[in-house]
Amino acid sequence: MPQDAPRLTGLGTAVPPHVLDQEAVRERARTVFGRERADLDRLLPAFDNAGVRRRYACLPLESYGEPMGWADRNARFESHATDLLTAAAERTLADAGLAPEALDAVVSVSTTGIATPSLDAHLLNRMPFRTDLERLPVFGLGCCGGVLGLGRAAALARAKPARRVLLLAVELCALTFRPQDASKANVIAAALFGDGAAGALLSTHPDDAGPKLVDWGEHTWPGTRDVMGWRVADDGLGVLFAQAIPGIVRARYGSALDAFLARNALSRRDFAGYACHPGGAKVLEALEAVLGLAEGELTAARSILRDYGNMSAPTALFVLDRLRRTAAHGPILASALGPGFTAGFALFEPDGYT
Repeated sequence: MPQDAPRLTGLGTAVPPHVLDQEAVRERARTVFGRERADLDRLLPAFDNAGVRRRYACLPLESYGEPMGWADRNARFESHATDLLTAAAERTLADAGLAPEALDAVVSVSTTGIATPSLDAHLLNRMPFRTDLERLPVFGLGCCGGVLGLGRAAALARAKPARRVLLLAVELCALTFRPQDASKANVIAAALFGDGAAGALLSTHPDDAGPKLVDWGEHTWPGTRDVMGWRVADDGLGVLFAQAIPGIVRARYGSALDAFLARNALSRRDFAGYACHPGGAKVLEALEAVLGLAEGELTAARSILRDYGNMSAPTALFVLDRLRRTAAHGPILASALGPGFTAGFALFEPDGYT
């Protein structure tokens, strides 16, 4: 184990106030999309099969279906994302027992809106961070942003002695919903996505305790750029999905994971828990097969998908937060898949898990 491995000293999560019950969302989708697709009944089972019971959103359910242009969307993104990041930051710092002034750097991850100054700069007007706080905003990592963000934050924590770095991830996936887009990809997105934010504090300060993030890495498959991402439209961001994602996981994820584990002398079955990003029910089934687990055994990931939906980047941190409270002593693997098409990995040793 590296002597300067950063410790995970705090985790915090936040969701917006509006609860979207899956059955209610299904009926809203029937109303919104029914005008555009005569074959909608063929797609509505996606809501039943998504593994989602409820989600949280910045806007009430009845607002989905109303026209919304880029300027309005992005204004709402900046406002709601800043609110959620503030809550996630405050809860993460409280979990770590630290004040905002103790931080040396912040990494902010998001892909569902744009902000210049970046969202972390917005936080400087909300919380008493130091004026010399280093800021690293990251855009475009999508669902992989939480796990890859852990690596970016860990690298900053190791860059100088006794550093404390706050990772923040926020996505307002529901806010990107475009009612006039009746494509299959957009219907599936409506069945899966919710809004949320999460934070993780990584520290090399000698006074801080917690599990050690001993290694992190990623693998991007050539020629897979169109598997997942955004299609920029006049009124917002249109989701891109490939049906092949579960197939890619079954065929290619294992070898990428094995290469990462080999440099740590570990195998797929050496973990006490897996903090896998729950991209969807079929993706989780594929991950369980590759990891040699029984179907349904990724209980933490499945419970987060059920209770919060797919929140993109923050979701793996929600899973990690739930897992750290229930996992037996042993290594924890955090993993996610995102645009690129990329797999991200983060390896935690159990020091400090309870």
